[in-house]
Amino acid sequence: MALDIVLGTQWGDEGKGHITDLLAAQASIVARYSGGDNAGHTVAIGNETYKLHLIPSGIIHAGVTCLIGNGVVVNPAVMLREMDDLAARGIDVSPRQLLLSRKAHLITPAHIALDKAREVQRGDAAIGTTQRGIGPAYTDKANRTGLRADLLDREDDLATAVRAHLDHHNETLTQLYGQEPLDVEQNVAAFLGHARRLAPHLIDGELLIDEALRAGAPVLAEGAQGTLLDIDHGTYPFVTSSSPTAGGALTGLGVGPKHVGRVIGVAKAFTSRVGSGPFPTELEGEAAVRLRGTGANPWDEYGTTTGRPRRVGWLDLVILHHAHRINSLTELVITKLDILSGMETVPVCVAYELEGKQIRHIPTDLAMLARCKPVYQILPGWEEDIMGVTQLQDLPANAQQYVEFLAAETGIPVSHISVGPGREQFIVVA
Repeated sequence: MALDIVLGTQWGDEGKGHITDLLAAQASIVARYSGGDNAGHTVAIGNETYKLHLIPSGIIHAGVTCLIGNGVVVNPAVMLREMDDLAARGIDVSPRQLLLSRKAHLITPAHIALDKAREVQRGDAAIGTTQRGIGPAYTDKANRTGLRADLLDREDDLATAVRAHLDHHNETLTQLYGQEPLDVEQNVAAFLGHARRLAPHLIDGELLIDEALRAGAPVLAEGAQGTLLDIDHGTYPFVTSSSPTAGGALTGLGVGPKHVGRVIGVAKAFTSRVGSGPFPTELEGEAAVRLRGTGANPWDEYGTTTGRPRRVGWLDLVILHHAHRINSLTELVITKLDILSGMETVPVCVAYELEGKQIRHIPTDLAMLARCKPVYQILPGWEEDIMGVTQLQDLPANAQQYVEFLAAETGIPVSHISVGPGREQFIVVA
């Protein structure tokens, strides 16, 4: 068996948790490989809705081992709160089912305070972070001053490390940002309490996955965010601080490339993003509300983590071509096709116009990207409600044409189509 990777092809929020939950039924291990609780995955099963931020979407399946990998940054308080919420709903979050890599890095209150202070200081140039401490935690990791989860079962070492960490960052908070210092001893005591609960979940994640793959067990890598938020290949600097792309799955779990099987790219039938930065196909006014929803429905386009309304626009194939190049996608999952029902026509961006020329790639220079105008191909829409459709041939002809057009234009076969939030609302194409 191989390592299959689920990742986002846009700016995140594509519905990765939805397809991960579906594919997890055939997996032995589901492993998160990047990001932190700035991610939000929503899973709907019957009348139950689960909003997950750190814990892999496979947790809803009994008997599936869920691993938070070394590439993730973990806020222990958030992880425990999420575990408690799931346990109260009858989900097993014991070490039998939920494990944490010893090499994952920890988020502290100092990271959160720094994140907020930096966004305030940036003013109009703010990146639009979730202010969950993700960036500062990865900064400490790259600076080789981070705190690893391995400390959680060594209380004395943990107390010493957290105390030194807070003393150091308090100096920055007070002298550079003019903020109040954090209470060191109070936070040390809190971390020791978190450690007592989380220590039994610690494991050498790369060994767990290697043993599973050698034994022929299927492993599913669950991405967070999307390709255009990648620290290297996204719309920098309006990106996250990790690598949510296929390469990030390998480093974020400690797996070699020979084990990769499917690389499953998830794309919304339109485009959305949260945060700042250029967005060529962005819509405003009634058209935006039509795609976003009003927020009355939990599936409307509002951030799972932040609650912020997402910026929305028509589907952008330039972005999907970019995601295909970066990730070597083997298949495409189209989500929220049902949202397009009732539209007379559906525009799809097939290229950009920049200074009188058409281009089919994303300029590295964001000032150039901001000047790009979308070149649309107008496809016929459909009136029918498709939320109950379970077979491809039962979709309206124009909806089928839309899916066929995306596959033909991108060169990526479509394997699944989501027509609603429920686990059963997937059309399996291939």
